[in-house]
Amino acid sequence: MRTLYLSLQGCYLSLEQEQLIIQRQKIEIQRVQLPLTEQILVFGNSQITTPAIRACLQRDIPIAYLSRLGFCYGRTLSIERGYRQLARYQQDLSAIDRLIVARKIVQAKIQNCRTLLLRQQRKNSISELAQSIERLQHLAIQVLQVEAIDKLMGLEGIAAAVYFDAFGRCLQNPDFTFIARSRRPPGNPINAMLSFGYQVIWNHLLTLIELQGLDPYSGCLHQTSDRHAALVSDLIEEFRTPIVDSLVLYLTNRRSIEAATDFEYRDGGCFLNESGRKKYLTAFLQRMSEEIPTAGQPRWDLLNRQVKKYKQFVYQPTYSYEPYLTR
Repeated sequence: MRTLYLSLQGCYLSLEQEQLIIQRQKIEIQRVQLPLTEQILVFGNSQITTPAIRACLQRDIPIAYLSRLGFCYGRTLSIERGYRQLARYQQDLSAIDRLIVARKIVQAKIQNCRTLLLRQQRKNSISELAQSIERLQHLAIQVLQVEAIDKLMGLEGIAAAVYFDAFGRCLQNPDFTFIARSRRPPGNPINAMLSFGYQVIWNHLLTLIELQGLDPYSGCLHQTSDRHAALVSDLIEEFRTPIVDSLVLYLTNRRSIEAATDFEYRDGGCFLNESGRKKYLTAFLQRMSEEIPTAGQPRWDLLNRQVKKYKQFVYQPTYSYEPYLTR
């Protein structure tokens, strides 16, 4: 079973017997077997015929309509779907199962941060990163010994401080400076790009979690409440560095974005302006649309695969959950 991504703009999806036909400007570009399709994600401006929608509803194949950035406008679901039953499984997870998964998520986040710094150290010969890399490795080991969520969050905070201090040293463009992570509002151009990218990924994960029938408000690491989609905040941790942080370094060091002209200061913070958003989004969408050689799917599917893994963990906690790790 696979996810069908309609990310190319101006596509037209129709049904022919048991096949979904994708056309663009009246030229067929792909055929997909309907029985092998798990869900359809429509990014931006594409159309689906009524017969194709009806066939998906009959086969319990959800369709999500999203912006090009992954923000979900709405979903088409068959009447039987819902996450009440699966949500009960989530609520029944034991405290130890939640703790084990929370540890793995934090460890994966730290390891992904360390991997990015190692790559920058080898690529740009930044000797000052060595101490931070060693400290992150030590913290990643400590994480597995923690017996309480609050202490785990404490270690995560220490690791984030170590990582972002080193992250600033990876900037090769003198027009950009970065001392520490600042949010709500972001205090400088680097923080503006980080916050914007994280929000894009967060919105898309929320869509994928709901499509899989999971309760986005029931997580393992972050505190569950009616106002905070804790599971989204949990699963985004493993993607912050490999998707967003690496892109920010790429755009900055390649001088693809300008500190003087692509940002605006307002409401006590710094934000991407119209030209900055255009540059950032062009690079982001290109990266997320690139096909993963080992999977034959766009990079968007990395998020989808992890949501499915978490769903499997909910059904079978003995198998635990394995977060995404970069190599």
